[in-house]
Amino acid sequence: MTTDSLVRFHPLRVRPSDDDPDMVVAGRPDVGEFVELPTIGARAVELLDAGLSIGKAEHRLATEHDVDVDLADLVAALREVGMVAEVDGRPVADPHRPLRPHLPGLRARHVSWLFGPAAKLVYLALVATTLVTVVRRPELLPSYRDFFWTDYVGLAVLVNTALFSVTVTIHELSHLVAARSLGAPARIRFATRLHHLVLETDVTAIWSVPRRNRYRVYLSGLLWDLAVVCGALLVIGYAGPPPLVEGLLAAVVLVIVMSMVLQLHVYMRTDLYFVLLDLLRCRNLFHDGLAYARHLLRRFGHAALPGRVAAAPGADPSAELPAHERRAVRLYSAAVVLGSLVALASFVGFGIPILLHGAVQAGSAVIAGATGGSLLAAVDGALVLAVEGTLQAIYLGTFYRRHARRRRPTAATRDVPRAEPMPAG
Repeated sequence: MTTDSLVRFHPLRVRPSDDDPDMVVAGRPDVGEFVELPTIGARAVELLDAGLSIGKAEHRLATEHDVDVDLADLVAALREVGMVAEVDGRPVADPHRPLRPHLPGLRARHVSWLFGPAAKLVYLALVATTLVTVVRRPELLPSYRDFFWTDYVGLAVLVNTALFSVTVTIHELSHLVAARSLGAPARIRFATRLHHLVLETDVTAIWSVPRRNRYRVYLSGLLWDLAVVCGALLVIGYAGPPPLVEGLLAAVVLVIVMSMVLQLHVYMRTDLYFVLLDLLRCRNLFHDGLAYARHLLRRFGHAALPGRVAAAPGADPSAELPAHERRAVRLYSAAVVLGSLVALASFVGFGIPILLHGAVQAGSAVIAGATGGSLLAAVDGALVLAVEGTLQAIYLGTFYRRHARRRRPTAATRDVPRAEPMPAG
């Protein structure tokens, strides 16, 4: 690039920074890439996109702000993160694939009423009525026994998995609808969190809206879950449904409450993680926390194994962060390490043995049924194997696909907000 170079950017959405009046957030909602720039940088982008050459834009900025700016460096940095479309009429290779949003025809005017004052009053009335009902009838509170609404375990597993799949899909749709109410595209897909298979909604584009509006997207899934739980409990408590329907509703309440509790596991970047991210005014809490944990691990290894056996720990990656971010990152890194260790240890100590024992029991029932035993027990065992086998196959395929194509984050990229729901199995 020279001072005579002409630069054209991809369509960018620019808004003031949430925390710094001298900064702006600029990005491409279509690919989910956002960066923070000084306000003078945003003005430079505006001048360049209006057709001024780099040299003329620099002169204009010097006249307007009495400051010398090297726009070639700025353009080069923005080019690296995929903001630049053309230089001197030549297309620039785009490192990002455009997000193919689900429900692209859904507009803010179609769904914004769902988050208005009237809807909030309905939510409050529903929750208040349910609380009064549960206080008067505590037997309505969920119990582990509610999972087994039938004596056939395989049938219970199959139907409960189907019910949970429906509720978690609607949970994700609520994130998508909330994003669309703010004019941001979103897409639902499978993902993995440690040993969990989950659905997630990519709502990276909501970085284009102020922080106070982003909470709507983060919490919409939990609000939906709460509404379903309250509605089901009220039906059980007052409508007197048939025993089978009551059992299914109780099972729905149980699996949703379990998923809501798992939202507290912020080390897995759940919905509440992103609430925490914005409340603490952090940019890359998860990635910075992991980097700090690796630094401590290297420092511990270097101290325990002096010499060349262990690599030198290097500089503290959190040292350059603002004080409030540094404190939050160091605390969060402990939560990531401890939470992940406890979760993985529990899975190894309890989850895997339970899965293996269940598979052996189900396989034995199938074999026994094929050799003259109970046919119903064989079908029940086959259902258990089919459901768990399908979930594990989806998990392995998703894990391989996501990690084989993982893109290295750039230094300019902010933490990517994806509303992450709960395990699917």
